[in-house]
Amino acid sequence: MAFVVGGDLMQFPLISEKASRFTESVIRGMSIEALKHDAVNLAQGMPDFPAPQVLKDAACRAIQDDVNQYAITWGARNLRQAIAEHAAWHLGLTVDPETELTVTCGSTEAMLVVLLSLINPGDEVVLSQPFYENYWPDCVLAGASPRFVPVRPPHWRFDPEELASAFNDRTKAIVLCNPNNPTGAVFTRDDLEAIAALCRKWNVIAITDEIYEHIVYDGRPHASIAGLDGMYERSVTISGMSKTYAVTGWRIGTITAPYPLTRTFRQIHDFVSIGAAAPLQEAGAVAYRLPRDYYARLAAEYQARRDRLCRVLWDVGFQFDPPEGAYYIMAGIDAFGAGDDVAFARHLVRNVGVATVPGSSFFQDKALGRQYVRFCFCKRSETLDDAAERLRTLRVIV
Repeated sequence: MAFVVGGDLMQFPLISEKASRFTESVIRGMSIEALKHDAVNLAQGMPDFPAPQVLKDAACRAIQDDVNQYAITWGARNLRQAIAEHAAWHLGLTVDPETELTVTCGSTEAMLVVLLSLINPGDEVVLSQPFYENYWPDCVLAGASPRFVPVRPPHWRFDPEELASAFNDRTKAIVLCNPNNPTGAVFTRDDLEAIAALCRKWNVIAITDEIYEHIVYDGRPHASIAGLDGMYERSVTISGMSKTYAVTGWRIGTITAPYPLTRTFRQIHDFVSIGAAAPLQEAGAVAYRLPRDYYARLAAEYQARRDRLCRVLWDVGFQFDPPEGAYYIMAGIDAFGAGDDVAFARHLVRNVGVATVPGSSFFQDKALGRQYVRFCFCKRSETLDDAAERLRTLRVIV
């Protein structure tokens, strides 16, 4: 196939081999389907309730005070200081805000910057399966060869022998999401110690996406692998404001890492995006210094939402254990006689009026995800009740 540009005949393909290996986000695609069919959107993990008023006021105040030009490329000093204070009491980490923190345009950019900074041709990256949908494309863009290791229900944990077999002399990093999207699993300290032992043995960097760090249930603590003995110098901790403060559109992400890594991350970040929005960074400094009872209320409110949706899904016939953290449910669809998650998700959004995400979109081996759809519950009670009413029209196949 060919077409004419400026009088010259150009031949396909024009896109790169990397770009041809993946497609647009399935999650965002399901949000578009939700709009098209007037469905309740339980697909994309964005709250439909307001952000804290104090943060909105701080952002407006910063704009009115003319904080509207570039911030320091790697993050406004006030925000980095607030993030370091938060890391001290929440993660038990002593972080130098001048040399060990980078502020990015969301945790999405943070992950890509980290992989672009670390990967050389031939390097391997260990990914869990299922995985958050950005991780594999990020590996492709960075030139890494991913090694997929399954985590299995009902508790979505690694088999120690399977995980150990994925490490070798070419392994550069392992990427973990903790608490996990899409499974809702929370790695315990013992889980992390086993992973840390492999990282130390093979000289591997642990990259942890901890964006849901404050959304944990039933009194579970959140542990960071960077806080384990001998791991800070080989750990990269990614997080951000989106989930904790209900500001997914602000795109303020963070990378915490030792100075030799941070120095390179800042260089790559500068050329990828220059920097995050300056007035929103000033509001971020307010967010990270909110009283600690804010975080306790956050977890309690999300646990109530979890329990509300779990009860409905169990009553209808979905099969799963309650998530331990984050705000997603990977629900089994066997009871509905469904053998194809994509077709079932399409039926839900078009005929039932509830948007979910097909489970297979989180797997490289699609067959492993065919019996699941993912629901999110970061929604108002009214939204969850509306979804419940629609979902009760489903019928189990006896």
